[in-house]
Amino acid sequence: MIAYIVRRTLYVVPILAFVNLITFVLFFVVNTPDDMARLQLGVRRVTVEAVEKWKAEHGYDKPMLYNGRAQGLQRLTDSIFYEKSVRLFVFDFGNADDGRSIRNAILTRMWPSLALQLPVFLVGLSVYISFALLMTFFRATYIDFWGVVLCVAMMSISSLFYIIGGQYLFSKVWNLVPISGYSPGPDAFKFLVLPVVIGAVSGIGSGARWYRTLFLEEMGKDYVRTARAKGLAETTVMFRHVLRNGMIPILTGVVVVIPTLFLGALIMESFFGIPGLGSYTIDAIQAQDFSIVRSMVFLGSVLYIVGLLLTDISYTLADPRVRLE
Repeated sequence: MIAYIVRRTLYVVPILAFVNLITFVLFFVVNTPDDMARLQLGVRRVTVEAVEKWKAEHGYDKPMLYNGRAQGLQRLTDSIFYEKSVRLFVFDFGNADDGRSIRNAILTRMWPSLALQLPVFLVGLSVYISFALLMTFFRATYIDFWGVVLCVAMMSISSLFYIIGGQYLFSKVWNLVPISGYSPGPDAFKFLVLPVVIGAVSGIGSGARWYRTLFLEEMGKDYVRTARAKGLAETTVMFRHVLRNGMIPILTGVVVVIPTLFLGALIMESFFGIPGLGSYTIDAIQAQDFSIVRSMVFLGSVLYIVGLLLTDISYTLADPRVRLE
């Protein structure tokens, strides 16, 4: 098992290096340091001296990949690629264009993102599985039929409809919760209850329908027919056999999502004014602060790859029939 985990972990290094290289090319070849300087200073009436000064202040006045004027190892380290990309591997994100530490901002903003995304994840998972079990238990009946119709209808509605409709109905009309904002501590509940409910409801269509498909597939397998032939009740077959075996693919899908909880939800945080990593990324895009955007892309890649690694490990733990190769 340890050798398997080590092998899977070693796979992460070349994948992350390739993602980092592609990100660097997209940010610095498509959008050169001169372009970034003009975006920050304003396209009109920008002098060459102002562009060069901005590049020197933000560390973009060095060669892109290789510094031939330096000596020894500094030929590689004294370059934009090393300063802006290689240092990301040790989570040295540097400073934003306003001079603030990106690392400190991430450590501060990750908690509001978790406070929002973790309840959405837990509540949503419980609702999706429960609704899927209900439709599976009453399969081929009107409950199953109208349940699928409801799922398809909810999948067809944009998440923006749930956000705007929820804010209008619960905040503006009924005045039950604040329309936006955030406060740390116990007061955070009144700001998070509406986003959590909307986040869980907006995913019922796709989530419940996917879990229903998994459970129906399990219902047609031989061990279910054997359990019924032994005289077990349908509820016992459903919860003791189908649910337990259906949790294997559910577990593998869930583990991938867990690391991304730290990044928050871009649209949800922006609409509800929650100072998490999602709104932090949106604000950076609007301000053309590529240092923050580049750091968030790298962090998202790391978390997603870690999620895939945890998925492989959890699958081997959940199903002992899987060979550790």
